[in-house]
Amino acid sequence: MPDFRFEGITASGKPVHGILQADKLQEAKQKAEKLASAKKFQLQRVIPRRTFAYRAQKGGEKPVKGEQKAFTKDEVQGALERLGYKVMRVNPKLFEFKLGVPLTDVVTFVRVSADLLREKLPFNEVLQLLQNDISNTTLREAVKEINSDLQAGKDSEEAFVHQEKALGRFTARMLGLASKSGNMVDIYESTASFLERQSEFKKSIKSALVMPLFTLAILMGAVVFYVAYIFPQTAELFVKMGIELPPMTAATLKASYWLIANMVYIGIFFVALAVGLVWAFRQERVQFYKDKYMLSMPVMGTLIHKTTIEIFCRVFYALYSGAGESIDAIKLSAEACGNKYMEHQIKTVAIPLMLSRGSGLVEAFEATGVFTKTALNRFHSGAETGTVKKTALQIANYYEKETVYKLKNIVEFIQIIVAMIIMVVMTALTIVSSETATIM
Repeated sequence: MPDFRFEGITASGKPVHGILQADKLQEAKQKAEKLASAKKFQLQRVIPRRTFAYRAQKGGEKPVKGEQKAFTKDEVQGALERLGYKVMRVNPKLFEFKLGVPLTDVVTFVRVSADLLREKLPFNEVLQLLQNDISNTTLREAVKEINSDLQAGKDSEEAFVHQEKALGRFTARMLGLASKSGNMVDIYESTASFLERQSEFKKSIKSALVMPLFTLAILMGAVVFYVAYIFPQTAELFVKMGIELPPMTAATLKASYWLIANMVYIGIFFVALAVGLVWAFRQERVQFYKDKYMLSMPVMGTLIHKTTIEIFCRVFYALYSGAGESIDAIKLSAEACGNKYMEHQIKTVAIPLMLSRGSGLVEAFEATGVFTKTALNRFHSGAETGTVKKTALQIANYYEKETVYKLKNIVEFIQIIVAMIIMVVMTALTIVSSETATIM
C-alpha cells in the first residue's frame, strides 16, 4: 500500500510525525485522525509519498535526469545537494500510471532469485542484479524499493508485503517469510513451482473455456449480422413481388425485422449485463458464492476442486515445519488456494476446531467439507506416521498429474462441442439461404 506521512503538534508545542500505509488519501487521513485522538496531539496534515522528476548537475559534468520518491520537493532537493549536485529542477509527476505485473514476470523473478540463491549469492546482490534486468517498470520499482527497505533495516516481511500489489498477496507473504526462515532457497523454489503451476492452470482454463466462448461470441455476432442485414436484401425482393415465402425464409425475415427494431435495446441490455457482471464479481460475497458453486459445476467442477486442493497442499508443504506451527501454515495455504469458499471453511471451521477444541489436523480438515476423501485418507496416514509434510507434497503431485491429464481430455471435448455447434449453425444458415431456390 502507498505510504503517507502525518504531521502534527502536541499541546506543549512539540512536533509529531510518522508514516502510515493506506490505499487512499482519505483512508490515511482517517487513520491519522484516530491516532491523533488516541495520542492526544493535533493533526496538521497528511502527505502522500509521490514521485518527483529532477534535473541536476555535479560540477562540470553533464546534467542528469531522474526520478525519486519522496513526501516533499524539499526532501529530494536536500538529498541531491548532500550528494554534491546542483539542483536545476524538481517537480512532482502529475500522472503516475502503474501497469499491472504479468504473472509470467513474477514467476521469472522468483525462479531466477531461487537459482541465484542456490548459487550462494548474497540476497542483496540478487536483488541488485534483478532490478537492473527486469523490463516491467512496476516490478522493477517494487524490487528496488524492497532492496532499499532491507538495506535501511526494515523487517523483511514488512518490506515484501508492502509490495503485494506488484508481486501478489501470496508471493509477497511467502518471500517475506523466506527471509526469516532457515530454508530460504526451499521456500523460493516452492513459491516458483506454485506460481508456475498456477500460470499453467490459468492458461489451460483459458484454452478450455475462454477461447471456445470467444469463438461462439464471434459466431453469434456473424449470425446476427447475416440475419439482420444480409438476408433481408434477398428475401425482401420476393416480398415486393408478392411471392409467398417458404416457412424458414419467412420466419428468418420476421426475426430480422425484430432484431433491427430492437437493436438499441438489445445492445443496452448486453452492455448493462456485462457491466453488472464485472461489478458483481468484484464483490466479496459474490466471489464467495461463485467459488462455492464452482466446485460442484459439471465437468470442470471436479477439476477445479482438485487443483485447489493441490495448490493448498503445495503451499502447506512449503510452510509446514511441525504440529506446533501448523496454524499459520494452514491459514496462509488457505489464502493461497485461490478459492474464497475453501479459504472461508478452513479459517472458520478447521482452525477454530484446532485452537479451541484441540482437534487433530485430519478431523479439522474433514469438518470443513472441502477436502476430497483421497486427500483426507492420505493426511490421516501422514498424521499416524508423522509424515504430514511429505504427505502434502504427495497429494499435490498426485492431483497435478491427474488434473493435467484430465484437463487435456476436457479441452479436446469442449473443442469438439464448439466445432459441432459451428457446424450446426453453418448448416442452418446454408439451408435457409438455399431455401429461396424453391421459390417459383
